[in-house]
Amino acid sequence: MLFRSSEVLLLTAVPDGALLFTSIVSRSYVLRHLRASAKSFEVFIGALCAPVYIFMLPSFDPRPGVPYKKRLSGLDYLGTLLMVGACVAGVMAISFGGIIYAWNSGQTISCFVVSGVLFIVFGLQQSFCVLTTEESRIFPCQFLKHKILIILFMQMSAAVTVFFVPIYFIPLFFQFARNDSAIEAGVRLLPLVCLLVFAVILNGALMSKYGYYMPWYLAGSCLALIGSALMYTVKLDTSTSKIYGYTVLLGIGGGMYAQAGFAIAQVKVQPHEIPSAIGFISLAQIGGATIALAIANSVFLNQATNGILAIVPHAPRSVVQSAVSGVGSTFFQSLDPNVKTAVLEAVTHAISRNYILSMTGAALSIVLAVFMSREKVSDFRSIFFLSLPPSIPIHIADSGIYLAFLASWRSWLKN
Repeated sequence: MLFRSSEVLLLTAVPDGALLFTSIVSRSYVLRHLRASAKSFEVFIGALCAPVYIFMLPSFDPRPGVPYKKRLSGLDYLGTLLMVGACVAGVMAISFGGIIYAWNSGQTISCFVVSGVLFIVFGLQQSFCVLTTEESRIFPCQFLKHKILIILFMQMSAAVTVFFVPIYFIPLFFQFARNDSAIEAGVRLLPLVCLLVFAVILNGALMSKYGYYMPWYLAGSCLALIGSALMYTVKLDTSTSKIYGYTVLLGIGGGMYAQAGFAIAQVKVQPHEIPSAIGFISLAQIGGATIALAIANSVFLNQATNGILAIVPHAPRSVVQSAVSGVGSTFFQSLDPNVKTAVLEAVTHAISRNYILSMTGAALSIVLAVFMSREKVSDFRSIFFLSLPPSIPIHIADSGIYLAFLASWRSWLKN
């Protein structure tokens, strides 16, 4: 909800919309990744946000006077179909491989082949504008000629890999290793998410003031690499305080450049290309997170299943897979204490292997940062209270939502 509202804010041409977008998107992660554990909290947030959405968001039509029929006719239906098909087939291959079907099975190979063919056809269709136009195609191919936009695309994909993997697997670790409930495991994310939010806001403030962006990517990715490497060392008996410290490094490092690409891309293109630039970076964000989590989940399920079967060789593979995926919790309860400890160590090891993805993403960001310009950009616009008046009520409401979130979780912890 908050993520979509931030897109609307940006399109309404609020004077400081470029980095206001960054600020609001950052807080959306808090709700997006913990809402599964607290459905009732969404109702509270919806009620809290309603006055802002109803009374403070101005009405805006990006194409006044254009009939809806003409707008619909300008959509790139073929490109959308090809891209969706390619992504779905690829994710299915990664997700099912080694879990439902063997990696060398016809089903898995077919999904990979279909995905690759559809991506090639999609690339040709977009390049030659088949059944679409250069203005309406869904992938802005012209950006592939700009070095900085390609780097920003890769940086965004690497950044979401850095912090989406721990956001997914930290609660999972605490559920297995500490026997936490869903809500308790979700609360364990607060050090990571809160510091991620803080770093994103700090990045928006200082980058808009001083205009330099390359140092943020370099310093942030270095911290993220250290945090990811430390998370890779986590064992079953690692103290909770150490894990919190590692996630703080991850949150600060990832937040320092997680959303900067949106603001930078807007000042690197012509004004009429800004919506396409935002979509271009959004594709990297969504696509990077999807691929990273598909790979991480596949690695975890395969590694954990094989590790458990090595300890309990007579257990049915389907039962082990169900237990690892959270369906068959009675499997762990039926084990001898010593065997259960060994099994949980195997699961913990499988979780830690996924931080290789985060380390790879952070290392890639360091390399890419070296090739970024050291220039100073003077077109960034501030997102804070000294900005022009239209942003003030929205920024206050957004900050209030975040504070309300912390207060609610604090009360739940006491209960």
